[in-house]
Amino acid sequence: MSRAKPFSISKALLWEAWQRVKANKGAPGIDGQSIEEFEADEKNHLYLIWNRMSSGSYIPPAVKAVPIPKKSGGVRLLGVPTVADRVAQTAVTLQLEPILEPLFHADSYGYRPGKSAHDALAITRQRCWKYDWVLEYDIRGLFDHINHELLLKALRHHCKESWVLLLVERWLKAPMQGRDGVLEPRTVGTPQGGPLSPVLSNLFLHYALDFWLVRHHPSVPFCRYADDGILHCKSQAEAIQMREHLASRLRDCGLEMHPEKTRIVYCKDADRTGEAEFTQFDFLGYTFRPRSSRTRYGRLFLGFGPAISRASAKAIRQRIRRWRMHCKSSSGLEDLAQFCGVVVQGWMDYYCRFYRSGFFALACHLDKVLVRWAMRKYKRFKGHPTRAREWLNAKRREQPDLFPHWAFFKS
Repeated sequence: MSRAKPFSISKALLWEAWQRVKANKGAPGIDGQSIEEFEADEKNHLYLIWNRMSSGSYIPPAVKAVPIPKKSGGVRLLGVPTVADRVAQTAVTLQLEPILEPLFHADSYGYRPGKSAHDALAITRQRCWKYDWVLEYDIRGLFDHINHELLLKALRHHCKESWVLLLVERWLKAPMQGRDGVLEPRTVGTPQGGPLSPVLSNLFLHYALDFWLVRHHPSVPFCRYADDGILHCKSQAEAIQMREHLASRLRDCGLEMHPEKTRIVYCKDADRTGEAEFTQFDFLGYTFRPRSSRTRYGRLFLGFGPAISRASAKAIRQRIRRWRMHCKSSSGLEDLAQFCGVVVQGWMDYYCRFYRSGFFALACHLDKVLVRWAMRKYKRFKGHPTRAREWLNAKRREQPDLFPHWAFFKS
């Protein structure tokens, strides 16, 4: 190996990384370069990245700080890398995934190939039927507080590629640039938004939580999706004890359990009729709580299961409001269906997997928006919501598949 190229990095690896970045799209970083601009001269851009990574001279640029509103209020800062840096990070991610994936616990579901939020929800629902109590926890600012030394120690234990270790250490220290252009240095954390952050956070939490739980509390099943998690306990006393142990363990790793988003919940149903302060919890956009259900024979009973949460439904209503569809009087009904259909179908694909009827109120809300649009578009409906609703119902009978949410109204 030449002195100029001390690291052997496949050009095919960079090409595969670029294909992933291009498919994921995404916004420009601090250099303002878009996916399309990178693609216009992709061969030269990729060669430059490969050349610098192979020679050890690749220095990650600062990440762009982008505030994203949270459903619960406040904002979350995303760190958006440049397109070129996303390619480099994705190449390292592709190198690390085959090494780290076999290590991770089966009940870690976040940001992992072949696993989904629906898988996490399904196993949580099953365990809520078996265990009476749940410890719901949330880690405050996980991506902002990951300890670099502990993370690199774990990475060195499993990865022997010196170029990967060198680049990861540089990425961890790369500054974040705010809107004012000021660079903020980092000594802890990994910016949420980069392709590499999910696999690094999963590695950190594997040792901080998953491996620790298996080793010290093997009788307590758990489910973790990134920084949100559920522990299933046989009794309230066990749940209280686990909350103390978990808080202590997180402190030892430089993390903190969110006091407002951590609670002990009683899984109340027809067979569990006790009382508790909390009988519901939110997880991955769903609310688990006592619900009326039917057996396969049609008999009603009180079960404990998930449906779309109030916060998720509120966020969807706010998104619909921002569309201002009632103002699109120049558009036809088919145009509106094309405008919003893909997004509505995505909502239904996610939130209708469990307790599908929980989405019905949102389907009705969307139809009310369409009625308001019709009243504004057609003079004959102005001031006559009943007529507009009857017209929309007729359209729904004629074209039942025009809008995805109309599936709720099929007889």
